[in-house]
Parts: sequence; structure tokens; C-alpha cells
Amino acid sequence: MPVTTTAVPETYRNAVVAHIMIDGAAAALDFYTEAFGAKELFRLDGPDGRIVHAEVRIQDSTIMLGDAEGPVFGAPTLLGGTTVGLHVFVDDVDALAQRAVAAGVELLQPPADQFHGDRTAVLRDPFGHVWVFLTHLEDLTPDEVARRARELFR
Repeated sequence: MPVTTTAVPETYRNAVVAHIMIDGAAAALDFYTEAFGAKELFRLDGPDGRIVHAEVRIQDSTIMLGDAEGPVFGAPTLLGGTTVGLHVFVDDVDALAQRAVAAGVELLQPPADQFHGDRTAVLRDPFGHVWVFLTHLEDLTPDEVARRARELFR
């Protein structure tokens, strides 16, 4: 199969935007800026100092976040972590993983080429969120992905 030059597939450029509701959203924003190179796009602070809503961009992907308890959602504080995993395609997964680890992220799976045609790293941030960062390496048909998976998982 030919190697593609598109690190972020068109299919995922406008994917579902994750919304993280976390206790301590301001600290999370600061951390994502340092570890993942996130750029803050928008921030709405509540009267009690909590973040009602914020948006950050990591390369071409937008993520929303805010404090779990607050004037808008009134959601209970999440205890012990999160219920989401966040997949983000980036231009250079190796460089991002190295930066993130230097900032204190736990590396669950180092960057490696995967059967599905992407180079992938799996990380857990200090707030309990699991991040799967990917760089697209090759365009594969669904049949080819299935064939590779069968070979891998025999």
C-alpha cells in the first residue's frame, strides 16, 4: 500500500468534538497548553472562578472543557477520572509524545506503527484522561485493515 503524505486524514478533520467536564479545568487548560501545545480559543469564566466553558485547539482539533460543577451544567464532580478517551490526529505523534512525557504525562503506549495504518501513542494526563494521538501513515481499505487485524490477533 502506498504511503500517504496526509498526516491527518480528511475524515477526522471535522470529527466529533470532545467535551471534558473536569474538576479543576483551569489547571487542565494550563497543562494541555504545556504538554500538547494546545492553543486556547475561548474561555468563559464563571463568577465563582470556575470555567463554565473553554475551547482549545491541538493542531487542527478542537476540544471543549469546563469545570464539572458549575452554574451551567451542575454536573457532579467526576471522581477518579473520566469516562472518555480522546483521539486526536497530529502531524508528528513522536514529537508530541516526547513533549507530553516531559510535561508529566504517563506514557501508556509509546509511539508505534499500527495495523490500521496510523502511528499511535497512548497517554494518560494527570487528570485521568486517556489520550490516543495518531499520525496517519497509509490509506487502507476496510478489507485490508480487517486482514491485518486477523493476522495480528491470531
